[in-house]
Amino acid sequence: MPGLQNATVFETVAIWVVLAIAIIGLLYALLLRSQILKADKGTDKMKEVWNAIREGANAYLNRQLKTIVPFIVVLTIVLFFSVYVIPPSAEAAERFQGYDTGTIQIIVGIGRAVAFVMGACFSLAVGQFGMRMAVQGNVRVAAASKHSFNEALKLAYRSGTITGMLTDGLGLLGGTVIFIIFGIASPDVLLGFGFGGTLLALFMRVGGGIYTKAADVGADLVGKVEEGIPEDDPRNAAVIADLVGDNVGDCAGMAADIFESYEVTIVSGLILGCALVGITHDIKWIVFPLLVRGIGVFSSIIGTYSVRGRKKAEDSNAMASINKGFYTSAVICLVSFLLLAIFYMHEWRAFLSVAVGIVLAILLDEVTKYFTDTRYKPVKSIAGAAKSGGAATLILRGLSTGFEVSVWQTLIIAVTILISVLIYWGQDVTFILYGVAMTGIGMLTLTGNNVAMDSFGPISDNANGIGEMAGLDEDQRKIMGDLDSVGNTTKAITKGVAIGSAVIAAVSLFGSFLTDVSNVQVQMGVDSAKTILQSGIRISQPTVFIGALIGASIPWLFSSLIINAVARAASQIVEEVRRQFHIPGLMEGKVKPDYSHAVGICTVSAQKELITLTTISVLTPLVVGLFLGVEALGGALAGVILSGQLLAVFMATSGGAWDNAKKTIEDGAYGGKGSEAHKAAVVGDTVGDPLKDTSGPALNPMIKVINMVSLLAAPILIRYEGSTTLNVILGIIFLAGVAFSILYSKNGGFKKKAESNDVA
Repeated sequence: MPGLQNATVFETVAIWVVLAIAIIGLLYALLLRSQILKADKGTDKMKEVWNAIREGANAYLNRQLKTIVPFIVVLTIVLFFSVYVIPPSAEAAERFQGYDTGTIQIIVGIGRAVAFVMGACFSLAVGQFGMRMAVQGNVRVAAASKHSFNEALKLAYRSGTITGMLTDGLGLLGGTVIFIIFGIASPDVLLGFGFGGTLLALFMRVGGGIYTKAADVGADLVGKVEEGIPEDDPRNAAVIADLVGDNVGDCAGMAADIFESYEVTIVSGLILGCALVGITHDIKWIVFPLLVRGIGVFSSIIGTYSVRGRKKAEDSNAMASINKGFYTSAVICLVSFLLLAIFYMHEWRAFLSVAVGIVLAILLDEVTKYFTDTRYKPVKSIAGAAKSGGAATLILRGLSTGFEVSVWQTLIIAVTILISVLIYWGQDVTFILYGVAMTGIGMLTLTGNNVAMDSFGPISDNANGIGEMAGLDEDQRKIMGDLDSVGNTTKAITKGVAIGSAVIAAVSLFGSFLTDVSNVQVQMGVDSAKTILQSGIRISQPTVFIGALIGASIPWLFSSLIINAVARAASQIVEEVRRQFHIPGLMEGKVKPDYSHAVGICTVSAQKELITLTTISVLTPLVVGLFLGVEALGGALAGVILSGQLLAVFMATSGGAWDNAKKTIEDGAYGGKGSEAHKAAVVGDTVGDPLKDTSGPALNPMIKVINMVSLLAAPILIRYEGSTTLNVILGIIFLAGVAFSILYSKNGGFKKKAESNDVA
């Protein structure tokens, strides 16, 4: 293997096996695709509704692609030239011995730029292809409900598993190929791979989140509250846009989100592994993370394929079946990791680090499930509040739930990180940071299962909507309703995992940030004992504290702008749905509503916010670094991680709890559909929708974009820290870019009237 001259036979073979497993994961996704496409699509009416959803989703994704391609082209060029302002790393010089510095810079620059494009394309492929398969699956799930609960469950879960295996397979494929080519120099290139995936995830999360919640909020407020019609009533002009939004937000957005967490944990793990190779002269530290990921993909294939129910809904528990697949994969992983640690790593610490990550994922699953599942006290108490005090008390109960779960999840993550630290206690600080990175890799080992669970939610939701619009019988609707209810819980669970993984990934990147800055300091002649890695980031320094304050405020600004965007778009949807309800004959079912106009409003509204919100995330850390220095930038990263974690959990969990409280009432509690309690619950759900499906999830990639930009920029910033005039000029330019983006977003693009018909 050219990238690893000192690898043993076992290590060389193992890396090629990992590459083969990545390809097998992708082939498994293709196998599931063929199974899904063979299933029946049902009646002509079902196909008509499905085709409208498919066309709307495709139109949105095609427009989104046109919006982001120019941004990707510019950043590809920037990443190529970023290698020229700092010397190549010692690992790059060792990998490409015999080449002069300029040639090595060209090799690494091309590698980083190509890896950036590859990461962006892989993230885009996961979101787009996964979403398209979810759309293919939803109508077939609705049709399968005619035969049995088991058939509908299998189709829904396996449709989602396609996205999960794409996430696993492409993430592992990209990281392994880069590692095979560049060996110990791969971290220089993997930075581009991670940044590409992270940036695309932010695009897809922001755009998809605005789209789906604008449609959902507008449809519910006018349809359910004002007109008292069912959720997916075909007379509602926004109902197709709502069903499209489930796919572009929850399928495409979440898949890209978890994919980039999957990428950046590998990036941070290999950066820290390379640092340990320099200390121990043993490459096992950079081979181990890839072997762990390979085992994870293999275990997900077995676990996801084992999910199935029984023929009748009353005899089945969809959540129990999904959990069975998850725990099957977890057991396979734990046993395999133990054997790998004993016979390859020859130490127990490696096993404990990744095992702690798996336990963290399970704990976050259970905590989120308790606070959002209809079977437990928190959701029941929120639903009960709608009966006793209406919308006000229901919203207050939901807020209280969100605040509380933020505490428990944060404490769980804190204890997990503490355990990771204690595992390597007494070792060099690089070992400790490596242990934290391995915890992140362990947590995302079951990515295939987690993404399958998440995509199961919108697929079941869409199937339920198609069933209602197509007028399927009561037994079929019961099956789809049961799956939809479970899907709400699985979506909430995976959002909790996604947020937790974002924090662990960000902490891992933070460790990589310290390592990279310290390496540059040593190159500049600083005593290794006085580097930032050894001395730490001193919060007692006023500039560092200021950086932490700025970092902590960014998630709040970001959330404010994105919720404002949802409210603005939802207002347009409300006006459009009200207008169409006044069309003669529409309410009587004699005239069909114009679904495409509502789809167009959501599409245009979502696209307008993509570049501005991304620009804020990319430029803000550069402004802090240029004006306040690298140590203050480290403080800003700490602030972003802490504030973003608390805020994201609060928004995602409270929104999920309000949603399931509404479902509880719709199932017959406290007067059922049409009651005053139901109207109050719909109001709570519309408040929670942009929190749980837009701003909360969008914070995950936002946190990691800021960390990736800081990781890329830190070596440059510290090398040119003394160039005061240049720093000030660049800082002012970037600050102006941030200010313009904020004003642009707050004012809806400086245009009073959006041209919502322009969807081409």
